[in-house]
Amino acid sequence: MINQFSRTELIFGKEAIDKLHASRVAVFGIGGVGGYVVEALARSGIGTLDIIDNDTVCLSNLNRQIIATYKTIGMPKVDAAEERIHDICPDIKVNKYKCFYLPETADGFDFTQYDYIVDAIDTVKGKIELAVRAKQAGTPIIASMGAGNKIDPTAFRVADIYKTSVCPLAKVMRYELRKRGIKKLKVVYSQELPIKPSDSSEENCNKRQIPGSTAFVPSTVGLIIAAEIVKDLTGFSVGGNKT
Repeated sequence: MINQFSRTELIFGKEAIDKLHASRVAVFGIGGVGGYVVEALARSGIGTLDIIDNDTVCLSNLNRQIIATYKTIGMPKVDAAEERIHDICPDIKVNKYKCFYLPETADGFDFTQYDYIVDAIDTVKGKIELAVRAKQAGTPIIASMGAGNKIDPTAFRVADIYKTSVCPLAKVMRYELRKRGIKKLKVVYSQELPIKPSDSSEENCNKRQIPGSTAFVPSTVGLIIAAEIVKDLTGFSVGGNKT
């Protein structure tokens, strides 16, 4: 019988689709990267999505964030994301947290409840804490490295953090994770050297210095992350073979 996931089922099979429906994924950060992760997971049939972000949609988000439209400006990002998720699939359960994830707020989350965790946040402290908590819980995690100040969507790779190169954020993360005894972390990173953004006197929504970004780089990272999650949860590899 035809349903909204019929075309996906043709590739992965009914058993895999049932697995996705039964899975719960937490996405930390619903911005340029995280928004596209949520979009693709919702369209892939993930049964439960936990979305975590304390920011609101603003004008400068319109160039790259899929939840950002003139209609959603001023809305909390988790509210805009929830609305979009349910427009795609009303049956998806959404747990939303208007929260800025840091070590100080980490105790509010039980990582053992999740089948997969997505790190799409910007702060190093938060990213490290996510990796530490995921390891403690034994829950798979995939992290986005630096997507700002880049223009080449073909330069992104999936790798273990200790096999990355070029990316300045990945270098910092390797150092910090090694000190904490974390021996592996699946990441999406770019082999492109960051571009130095031009000076601008314009204020951004958060009144803090931020990197330049485009419509086609964060979206690429988000879709890569979503693909990795779907393949890992269903046990499929490229070519349609079970791993």
